[in-house]
Parts: sequence; C-alpha cells; structure tokens
Amino acid sequence: MDTIGFIGLGIMGAPMAGHLLDAGYQVVASHHRSKPPADLVAKGLKTVSGHHAVAKTADVIITMVPDTPEVADVLFGDNGVASGLTAGKLVIDMSSISPIETKEFATKINALGCDYLDAPVSGGEVGAKAASLTIMVGGEEKIFERARPVFEKMGKNITLVGPNGVGQTTKVANQIVVALTIEAVAEALVFASKAGADPAKVRQALMGGLAASRILEVHGERMIKRSFAPGFRIELHQKDLNLALEGAKALGVALPNTSTTQQLFNSCAANDGAKEDHSALVRALERMAGHQVRE
Repeated sequence: MDTIGFIGLGIMGAPMAGHLLDAGYQVVASHHRSKPPADLVAKGLKTVSGHHAVAKTADVIITMVPDTPEVADVLFGDNGVASGLTAGKLVIDMSSISPIETKEFATKINALGCDYLDAPVSGGEVGAKAASLTIMVGGEEKIFERARPVFEKMGKNITLVGPNGVGQTTKVANQIVVALTIEAVAEALVFASKAGADPAKVRQALMGGLAASRILEVHGERMIKRSFAPGFRIELHQKDLNLALEGAKALGVALPNTSTTQQLFNSCAANDGAKEDHSALVRALERMAGHQVRE
C-alpha cells in the first residue's frame, strides 16, 4: 500500500486521515498549524518536520487546507511539498480553491515528473467522520484510477468530472447550491416562525414533500436547535462564494442570488459570526425580521 502524506488535519482532514489509518495505510503528517490530534497518533500517525519531509516520505501527498494561498504555500513555499518530490509521486489537493490557480499548480507539479489531482469534497464534518464524502475529481483518468482506492476510504460518491481544475469548478457549483438552499431554508423557517407556527413541526412537514433536502434536514435542525458550532464555517463559505462571483465576472455570467446570499454571510461575519457554522446565516434574516426562529 502507498504511504500517504496528509497535510491539514483540521475539522475535515483529521477524520479523513483517520479512515486511511483504519484502512491500514501508513500516514505521515507535518506540523501545519498545530500538533496532530492525539487520537491519530495513537492509531499510528507518523509526524515529520516540514512539508518537504512529508513529500520525501510519502508516495501520495494529500493537502486539505482552507484557501488558495495556503495550498500555494504548502506546495511551493519554503521547504514545501514540491521541494521534496521525486518523479512518480502523486499530489492530491482536496481543499476548495481557485480552479484557475489549480491548473497552474498542476502544471508545476507535472513539470517535476509527478501527477496531480484536484479532488475537493462535499459533506462537511458529518460526511468526513462517516467516510461518506462526495469527491469531485479533476485530472487524468489513469491517475484517478490510481487514487480511487484512497478516495474510497474517505467517500462514497466519487466522480472524475474532467481535467485538472474541473474538480474545483464542480465544487464551486456545489457551494452555490448549498448556500442558496441554506438561505431558502432560513427564509422559510423565519417566515413560518414569525407567523406563529412551530418551526420544528413545519420542518417535519416539509421533509415529506418536494421541499425535502439534506440542507433542510441537517441545517434546518441546527437553526431550530440553535446549534451553530462549526461543521463548515461561514468564513469558508464566504471564500467559496467569492470564487464563484470572481469566476462569474470573468465568464460574463450573472449570479444574482449568489451575490445576495454572500451579503447575508457578510452580515453574519460583521456581527462576529465568521467562525460559526454556515447554517447561522439564519441570524442575518432574524436580525432583519426582529424575530428569532426559536428562542
């Protein structure tokens, strides 16, 4: 089995790496932002000093960090992954970042004689813990097939959608759908609650009809229970919608509802909510309505 290097053991990355350890892979990590989680060390996670050392030790290097500049730094910064690569290794970026810069990263890694896949994920902390993530992959088919056994330990719906960069484009599209659906659920619950209906019963009723969705199920419940500890932070969804809006501008595409939803996220961030779960978008609508879905 390949040795896996894993950089970015945060809310999503830690359980993903845990599944690889459980499957019998040797997993190597560096100290990215903090010490690796103790439970992963107990499972056999090995730690080395620096991203360069991860790349030298591992056959496959996975990055799972918050934003495009961080991926660039991890890969190409001082003592970054690129400086430790040798021909034949595979770099997989599972972060959610710019499709345009992803293509540039792939070109640089390919020039070193190595392969590159962009493979962003959807499913949040719940999906990461359950190994049920949706994985959207950009790259060559033969490279995708090499990585498939690794992906299968972390996700269920695994799709090669096109060449490098298309995985990230698909993730941006995913984040548009998720954001706008969260906004729709929030509007519906604020409306129903202020009209005097029990929001929990409204949600239960809607789950049996055409309005049913995973967002209504999971995030609707969060809005009602006021459970906003982050599975996916508002500040990260802001980042993803920025990618959508920047891409739309370059393409000459109008995304009016995406723009409106981003303003609601901006309102939340301005009211100290940037690190709350993205379901807390409901707070922006509650402030405008002068009414909370549930006290």
